[in-house]
Amino acid sequence: MSALAAPARIGPNAVLQHIPVLDAMIGERLRNALLFRAGVAEPPPDAGMLPQDEVARLHHAVRLFLPDRAAEIQRAAGLGTGDYILAHRIPPAAQWLIRHVPAWAGARLLSAAIAKHSWTFAGSGVFRITSHRPLTFEIAGNPLAVGGADGPICHWHVAVFERLFGALVWPDVRVVELACTASGARACRFEIQPAGKAA
Repeated sequence: MSALAAPARIGPNAVLQHIPVLDAMIGERLRNALLFRAGVAEPPPDAGMLPQDEVARLHHAVRLFLPDRAAEIQRAAGLGTGDYILAHRIPPAAQWLIRHVPAWAGARLLSAAIAKHSWTFAGSGVFRITSHRPLTFEIAGNPLAVGGADGPICHWHVAVFERLFGALVWPDVRVVELACTASGARACRFEIQPAGKAA
């Protein structure tokens, strides 16, 4: 990165959707303490894109300080992010089209839209669609997969993809993170397909 290059940023819902989940699960006081330990200020509801290092610190803090509940917390925040995208970011006409074409075509349309806007959830990471059958995404250099781990930790990403594809393409969708940079893989890799076809 050059000295004049702007720092990478990630969409605010990667933080905002954690707030109500944390409040419900651990209470506002402990949530504020967690944000303080992460060095993250609570963004306003109308926040724009956030520096990716702040987002990464919050995701890491949830996993570090709430290890037994992190997957549940980040899944709920990811589902909330997906709901926000459906309500505010994908036009109704586009949603109608994706729902009414054959599922394979809807999956390609939705995947293309996700790829076009991948900077909003991947930051400085590199997003690619690596396969359409089965549908597979990868994020190389995923900035949110920080800290060592024994297995996949990208519960927020999994839940976002699950909500979008479940709402628009396959109601019985199953999303699995097959590999994660936090556990030493080259990239975080996600497989998305109808539950009946998943391994």
